[in-house]
Amino acid sequence: MLEVRHLSAGYGDVQILRDVSLSVQADEIATLIGSNGAGKSTLLNAVCGILQPQGGSVLFEGEDLSGRSPEEIVARGITQVPEGRRLFPLMTVRENLLVGAYRRKDARGIADDLQRVLALFPRLRERAAQRAGTLSGGEQQMCAIGRGLMARPRLLLLDELSLGLAPIVLDVLADAIREVHRTGTSILLVEQDVAVACDIAQTGYVLENGRVALSGPTAQLRVDPHVARAYLGI
Repeated sequence: MLEVRHLSAGYGDVQILRDVSLSVQADEIATLIGSNGAGKSTLLNAVCGILQPQGGSVLFEGEDLSGRSPEEIVARGITQVPEGRRLFPLMTVRENLLVGAYRRKDARGIADDLQRVLALFPRLRERAAQRAGTLSGGEQQMCAIGRGLMARPRLLLLDELSLGLAPIVLDVLADAIREVHRTGTSILLVEQDVAVACDIAQTGYVLENGRVALSGPTAQLRVDPHVARAYLGI
């Protein structure tokens, strides 16, 4: 579904990604693991058209996304849930969710998807009229994921799902992500927490200093000596 080929990207004269290649198959949850500053968010921004690559290419369902605007890429079926949630704090939960469907014109479909999101995250139904800025961190992450789903993506990019969240909240979010996957959405999960990433995803890539250092099934990455030493403290 998604194929990143020999991607190089950065900001001005600062190169962050160097010759990065990875793929996400249809109906797969893949994960991109790495420490803070490894280039994970830079890669997502390059996939989404927020950042134009310096070299290499990004293909989605065989189509080269080079030169496409973020709006065009969303329309083609890729949605990013950014690190830090980035909700509109003075807008209600319901209003934030509907922002995710801003490109859509199918009122009935939007209404149906809103109900699906509220069923996926019952806490949001309880707080639908509440301002997003007053939510807890876990509730804000639910709202951010729900907003992404309102675009009806075929590929959902999740940036730092676990950041700042309690384990009990993270368990709820992980179950929701698995449910989204079961309904046919492919997912690329960007994570610093290797244990979380390996629990959710089937395939993983380890990004270090802007390069893919390791890749393979997450069951293998979890027990790899380098990953255990560098990320699990073993």
